[in-house]
Amino acid sequence: MSAQVPVITLDGPGGAGKGTLAGKLSTWLGWSLLDSGALYRLVGLGALRENLSVDIDDDIQRAADQARALDVRFIAGDDGQRIELAGENVTQTIRQDEIAKAASRWATIPAVREALLARQRTFAAAPGLIADGRDMGTMIFPEADLKIFVTASAEERARRRHEQLSAQGEPASLSRIYREIVDRDTRDASRKASPLKPADDAYVIDTTGDSVTASARKVRDLVVAKGWLVD
Repeated sequence: MSAQVPVITLDGPGGAGKGTLAGKLSTWLGWSLLDSGALYRLVGLGALRENLSVDIDDDIQRAADQARALDVRFIAGDDGQRIELAGENVTQTIRQDEIAKAASRWATIPAVREALLARQRTFAAAPGLIADGRDMGTMIFPEADLKIFVTASAEERARRRHEQLSAQGEPASLSRIYREIVDRDTRDASRKASPLKPADDAYVIDTTGDSVTASARKVRDLVVAKGWLVD
């Protein structure tokens, strides 16, 4: 990326903590934030609201057009990330299972993926961008100034997810969550299009057993070394 628009990418599997770290970076640096996974959920939300079908060509074109023109803002704060779609706070809405399932269906459509690829690249604007996803450093911003791959063991990620659901009062089986994570890891690593893997020049940060503070310290050290922050 150009020196005028620096980009930091954070890739990795779900539950590793990259979203939290991306939010902290955005707050520290005052740079804009991109949550690429949320974009697919927003497409799913729009498709459900308009009753679009992945089996109808005209609907696919409409979904792709909407994806290319998504009016979305990602705002980092002390209480977590807020996502606004055309000014509407949809942070909680897009976490619903129905939206997640719709996002998965639309993510398989090449026209939608192509449209979102173009939309994601438009987020790179001054003073800088923090891009959180699974292929930010390998496909979307291959020339990013700093690439970080955030990972954690499947056991650790399952435990975190189980604790999160339990805190929300939702019954969940730890063993089932673990199996789902392992299955998703396998699919993500073996898919032909944008497989989940660190970029060749990425710094790998394993958050297994780390507190948020400890993981954030590792990321902050990388940013300080780049001269973007003074410690």
